[in-house]
Amino acid sequence: MSKQHSKAAAAKAAVAAKPDKPGAGIALGLQNYKLMLIGFAIIVIGFVLMSGGNLPDPNVFNAEGLYSFRRITLAPIVVMFGFAFEIYAIMKRPAKQQ
Repeated sequence: MSKQHSKAAAAKAAVAAKPDKPGAGIALGLQNYKLMLIGFAIIVIGFVLMSGGNLPDPNVFNAEGLYSFRRITLAPIVVMFGFAFEIYAIMKRPAKQQ
């Protein structure tokens, strides 16, 4: 008798746990995932801007290539913007559909 009671209780709990609206159980919407992909692409672009510096002769130091505006200033700003965009993409509430 206790097994039947526990099965019935489990079935009632499963029915009660179902969301009322379709998609209500999903934490993020499709738009959030699209925005997250855009943010990830921005971060990757920032890291690509930081890369480079391959010199033909390893014994020669090229300070202008290593400490260029693109690597020292622009790329970190792009990466930080990408991370801020990711936070926005995660925190954005989906629009209510009627």
